[in-house]
Amino acid sequence: MTTEDVDVAAVLDRVKTGVQAFDELVMGGLPRARATVVGGTPGSGKTVFATQFLAHGITTFGENGVLVTFEEPPADIEANMRGFGWELAKWRKEGRLAFVDASPPASDELIIGDFDLVGLLSRIQHAVKTVNAKRVVLDSLTQLFDHFIGDPKILRRELFHISSALKKTGLTVLMTAERNSEYGEITRHRLEEFVADNVVILRNVLHREKRRRTIEVLKMRGSHHAEGEAPFTLLANQGVVAVPLSSLRLEQQSSTVRVTSGNSEIDKMCGGGFFRDSVTLVSGATGTGKTLLVTNFLAGGVAAGEKAILFGYEESKGQLFRNAGGWGADFAQMEAAGKLKIVCLYPEAQGLPDHLLTIQSLVDEFQPNRIAVDSLSALERIAPDTGFREFLISLTSFIKKREIAGLCTATSKSLIGGESVSEQHISTLTDSIILLRYIQEQDTMNRGLMVLKMRGSEHAKEIRKFTIDSAGMHFGEPFKTAPNVFTGDNIAQ
Repeated sequence: MTTEDVDVAAVLDRVKTGVQAFDELVMGGLPRARATVVGGTPGSGKTVFATQFLAHGITTFGENGVLVTFEEPPADIEANMRGFGWELAKWRKEGRLAFVDASPPASDELIIGDFDLVGLLSRIQHAVKTVNAKRVVLDSLTQLFDHFIGDPKILRRELFHISSALKKTGLTVLMTAERNSEYGEITRHRLEEFVADNVVILRNVLHREKRRRTIEVLKMRGSHHAEGEAPFTLLANQGVVAVPLSSLRLEQQSSTVRVTSGNSEIDKMCGGGFFRDSVTLVSGATGTGKTLLVTNFLAGGVAAGEKAILFGYEESKGQLFRNAGGWGADFAQMEAAGKLKIVCLYPEAQGLPDHLLTIQSLVDEFQPNRIAVDSLSALERIAPDTGFREFLISLTSFIKKREIAGLCTATSKSLIGGESVSEQHISTLTDSIILLRYIQEQDTMNRGLMVLKMRGSEHAKEIRKFTIDSAGMHFGEPFKTAPNVFTGDNIAQ
């Protein structure tokens, strides 16, 4: 970006779209009096994004809008958008929204003589004047091309004239267009080269039988923007909700206050407990005691007068209550007292962005002092590596920003250890890592615990032997000789 670009970006007036995370990606919103093309394959969310842009202007800023539809009749759009909480019909009656119905006839193909773009511009300008509009949406330009017989260059030129005429009057214009593939050409008819100051791409990629939606700002003329794809989802009564990974900042203050892990011996090994605003990863094979550590973490917080919340993705609420009771922790009583909240969900019930938004919403509602996620490995299996890392970045950033203590578990695939994919993704994002391992001594299989990492604090380096019974976890002496906790190979002493 040149110095001139920076100067222009600094003075550009911004128009917020209503997608908060997207507005952060483009440094405050779309530039006013500019044209933006939103490209995407069918079902990627283009019409929802465009309608949200109009709805936010009407409801939040008093900026009326015009929706030009080339595909669906206005009545269909009004019905479809009602599920997102947008009362288009009501706003139209109130004079805050106007439709320009340019949808084609049911059977006749349009030819150049049958569709007058000069007349279309006049209709748009009349609608703008009628409702004193500040925002205009054209949805979808691809339909216009698909029903047009003649030279596409003529149509592009006419669309450029329409876009220029609208921008000159101070209108912010958003146009949608179809793409043939998720990572192919930007739009099917290469509209971005002719009519767009800005280009935004919505993707809906199928991976592991799940759809992963992302939004990318490809071009923002005269303005800086975050690069790369950011995940988003579509929610009832909200519309497009995105996660601005590229704009996350490590700005939170680091607390020196310690909180208990729920186990006094682990507190000693960690130099006095976990830091209040830290995220700890507990990794171990099945049966090594991960759920017990989660139980201690939650119960220890409640005993200290804190509120705690658990998001479980492997066991039901009844199982968690039973397990906790077996170790002397009465989760039912804690929940009845309003000190504990347990939420159990199937990982496959929704995508990772939806899981993240559920966590954020319930944390903001319950206002806990600590949060546990059991387990990350269950969530890992429903998303590609990129999507899973995006989720982890957003989750850990959210926990730190709220300055609450976090504990996440991950399951090692090997009984004797070895890094799981979850560990590889989150190890650099967490403040502390506790490893639980099976360690064989001759004919006996023991459990061992070690603090692998404790950011900003001294911690014990040895591997401690421990046992589990109905009273919980009991620690013994460090192992004198033990295999490598990552590979199982013997270590020379």
